[in-house]
Amino acid sequence: MQQRTIKKPIEVIGIGLHKGEPIKVRLEPLDVDAGIVFYREDLALTIPLSPSSVIDTRMATVIGSDKGFISTIEHFLSAVYAYGIDNMRVIVSGNEMPVMDGSSISFCLLLDEAGIQEQDAAKKIIAIKKVVEVTDGDKFVRLLPSDTAQFEFRIKFDHPVIAEQSASCDFSTQNFIEEVARARTFGFAKDIQYLQSQGLALGATLQNAIGLDDHKVLNPEGLRFNNEFARHKILDAMGDMMVTGHNILGKYESFAGSHHLNYQLTTKLLEDSSNYDLVAVEELQSRTFARSFA
Repeated sequence: MQQRTIKKPIEVIGIGLHKGEPIKVRLEPLDVDAGIVFYREDLALTIPLSPSSVIDTRMATVIGSDKGFISTIEHFLSAVYAYGIDNMRVIVSGNEMPVMDGSSISFCLLLDEAGIQEQDAAKKIIAIKKVVEVTDGDKFVRLLPSDTAQFEFRIKFDHPVIAEQSASCDFSTQNFIEEVARARTFGFAKDIQYLQSQGLALGATLQNAIGLDDHKVLNPEGLRFNNEFARHKILDAMGDMMVTGHNILGKYESFAGSHHLNYQLTTKLLEDSSNYDLVAVEELQSRTFARSFA
């Protein structure tokens, strides 16, 4: 299997979740081994994708420095992960990615329109060699060795609509599109009111998130899946794992994980080379992995 970029540049404009302002994103192909590189067009600031670039994880995954940042990259990166893209320039006109409909499906459609270009170099992935885990009380995120790529997530909320639920995905591009990509982010009305009073979540609407009051879902159309909340957590996890710059061969498991725990997990994973191998897909004993991206 070869490295991947996109066939042609493509642009999209959407609303930023926190500032509520229009954001333009332009995707451009890059050469082999360039990685995923973000660029703040308004600041002429390049931000390479890496756990070392993460500067905030409180409400989203944020990369940057004291010179500037780009927030809410995880929904976009989950689509990049699912499509197996290795090299691409992401030019952003402001300090956050557009929220689109609160899921990843719009970014999948964008990548479909751009097209996928295979490149003249072998695709390398992170193969997990031993268990890597981060905990916070009863919350945890972990990566385990596996011959297949899997994601499992369990959540528990003191809310009648969510309560306890779980979701799992045997990773492939098609499974992501069918089972995960359309799952939207969610928020509670009482929290949104407070955030907006602080100048945050100004772009949040029922068109780009699932809204909940104390008892029910506020969106007139209801949920897209009966476990949409847990599925969205898998979506977030895939995006956060893509911060490593590579797809992962292993099993991801979490109970009540967060962007911050995912950031700690990728940092812990990469800081010890005995945790993983960076290996060409052709060298894997698992021959099914390359077919995941068909």
